[in-house]
Amino acid sequence: MEMINAVAVLAALAQETRLSAFRALVAAGQNGLPAGEIAAQVGVPPNTLTFHLKELSHAGIVSSRNEGRYVIYRANFDAMRGLIDYLSEECCGGHPEYCLTETTRAGNAA
Repeated sequence: MEMINAVAVLAALAQETRLSAFRALVAAGQNGLPAGEIAAQVGVPPNTLTFHLKELSHAGIVSSRNEGRYVIYRANFDAMRGLIDYLSEECCGGHPEYCLTETTRAGNAA
C-alpha cells in the first residue's frame, strides 16, 4: 500500500459513524450486511449511513453488491490487511513479533 492510499483509508475511518459501520462489516465477515441492518446497528438514519458508506467505498475498504432490492456491503479485507501491513512494515526496529496483538498472541499459542 502506498502512503497516499493509507492516508485515504485512515481519513475515512477517522469518523465515529464510519468506524462503527466498518467494524460492523468486519464482524459480519465475507457475507456482509444490508445497508438497513448496518444503519440499525450503528444507530443512524439510512440516508446518513449512505453518505458514510460512500466515503468508505471511495477509500477502497468497503464494497457493495445488489441482491434483489437490497444493497449488501462488505469489508474489503485485502485492503484492511494492506493497511495493517503498511502500518507495521517496520515495526519495532525489525522485531515484528513485538507488534503482535493479544488476539494474535493467543492464536499463535494454540
